[in-house]
This record gives sequence, C-alpha cells and structure tokens, in this order.
Amino acid sequence: MVNEDRVTLSHGAGGKKTSSLINEIFKRYFENELFTDDDGAILPAGGSKKLVMSTDGFIVSPSFFPGGDIGKLSVCGTVNDISCMGAKPLYLTVSFIIEEGFLISDLERIVSSMADTARYCDVRIVAGDTKVTEKGKADGIFITTTGFGVIEGDLNPSGRLAKPGDSIIVTGDVGRHGAAILVSRGDYSISSKIESDCAPLRHSIAALLSAVPDTHVIRDCTRGGTGTVLFEIGKQSNVGICIEREALPVSKEVNGICSLLGFDPLYLACEGRVVVIVKKEDEEKALFALRGIKESQGACVIGTVTKENPGKVVVRTKLGTEVFLPEPGNELLPRIC
Repeated sequence: MVNEDRVTLSHGAGGKKTSSLINEIFKRYFENELFTDDDGAILPAGGSKKLVMSTDGFIVSPSFFPGGDIGKLSVCGTVNDISCMGAKPLYLTVSFIIEEGFLISDLERIVSSMADTARYCDVRIVAGDTKVTEKGKADGIFITTTGFGVIEGDLNPSGRLAKPGDSIIVTGDVGRHGAAILVSRGDYSISSKIESDCAPLRHSIAALLSAVPDTHVIRDCTRGGTGTVLFEIGKQSNVGICIEREALPVSKEVNGICSLLGFDPLYLACEGRVVVIVKKEDEEKALFALRGIKESQGACVIGTVTKENPGKVVVRTKLGTEVFLPEPGNELLPRIC
C-alpha cells in the first residue's frame, strides 16, 4: 500500500513501491479498457494493423557514461519498449527539460547521439518540445521520448502469457548498465573499464519474432533489472519462475563490483537486454535467431516457468539447493535510467 505522505526516490526505482504507486494511484484514476501494465499500449488502428504507443522519461546521472549517454539511452529505451510489444517502431517524439547553464556543446553531443541511434533503428524523430528551468531546478538535462509503432498480423507477446514448461531466455550478460553508472559516478573509488550494455534491440526482437511468431513474453530488463522483470511476469501470468544461478550470464567486472558492494546482479539495471519466454520446443529456434544479431549474441537459457510458487522467483544454486529470490523493495541505485 502507498502508506507514505510523500513520494520518495524508491517510488521510482522499479520495485514494490513503484508497483504500488502505479496500481493504487495512477491505475485507479486512469484505468480504461486500453490501460496496460506491459511496456506499451496496443491501440486499434483499423484493419488488421494495431498501433503501439509507449512513453518513457530519462534522468540518468551522469549524462555521459561508458557505452552511451542520455540521448542514446532515451531512443533505445522507447524503441525497445515498442519492439517488446511485437511492433515495428516507426516514429518518436522527444521532450527536453534543460537546466540553465547546461553546455550547448553537451546538448549537441546528446542530440547527435539520438539521431545516430534513431537512424540505426530506422526510426524517425518527428516532433518535440523544449523547456529550460532555472539553475538548480533540474539535474542538467531530462529527456522524455514517446514512440509509435505498428503490429502487423497476430503477434501478441505479453507479460500475461507465460505458461508452465516454457523456457526463459535472457539476451546477454546482465547488470552492466547499473554497474557502469555506479562506477562512472566515482562514489566508491572503483576503477573499472566496464561499459553499459545500452543498445537498441529492434533487430534482435524482429529476428526472434520472425523465427518464433508465438513468442509468449518479451520484456526489457531496465531500472529494476532482470529480477524485477521476472517477478512482474510471474505475477502477471500467475506462474512460478525458476532460474539457475549458474546459468545467469554475469561479466567478471559486474561480479566483482557486486561482490565488493553486496549487490545482486539480478537487480542491477540493463539497457540492452530482454527476457524472452517461449515454448520449450521453440527454445533452439529462438536462441539461433537471437545469436545471429550483434546485440543479442550472448542469448542463453536461464530457467523455466513452473506451476509451483505462482508470483515467486526461485533460484537454484550451484549446490542444487533452491531459495526464494527476495522481492524488489527499496531503491538500489538512484538515477540509472
């Protein structure tokens, strides 16, 4: 329940408090037949085509980080959300909130990065808005992107469609974005060359859906990380999730940072990874399609959907023991997306 009288940073962290804020305030007032808890809303467009719309705000600090910047992130984030709905992304609009004193040269770098990423995704940025706030009223620059895409045919991946026996795939090593942002801030004096996984996944998802049109779930692992996404899917589909800790791909750099600071890589943000759930018999076709695209070459199976423990995530350890993954609660890392 939302039992606090003020919004805290943890309400925007993607965990339990975010979920309660959405369900008990936003959904309570906004709910209608098109309102969704997926990455985007599917809207009727006439004929056999369906329109998908998604919007996302980006407040990453610092604005430039190893492997990307807030501009690239803002395009990737919304393009990925549209793609996860089974749609072909077509158009973006963008809104800038810029703090007085922000360097024009930095703004140009960010906009150039957005343009390059949009071109790679074959997406056009068609409209926008700019506001400038007084010094101290914003953290440099905030960006909001809204995306539009089209679903053709009967493609319909959703967090509500996971079935017992399905295979759970992640498209690459997890936790790199959160770790890269943490290191780039310099708060812990950690020296590492780790880069964010920030990447557009349009081509990966298109290849997947071409090979396995009946893909059940595609969800990107952003601010709450892979663990939060698995909990969301389990609850939406009313199924259990069982993953193998040893099968989870984690880089040595991310493992080192997590060991040093006590973090779980399952709860570090990704910005270029998705969780994919397919029928067991479609597993190899899905892996082959994903591994053929640069951004998802590291795709691998990490677990199975089960009937047991609906809404829970069970982690099987190297020793064969099983433990419940703690449900995401308070904020782990602020301002990672």
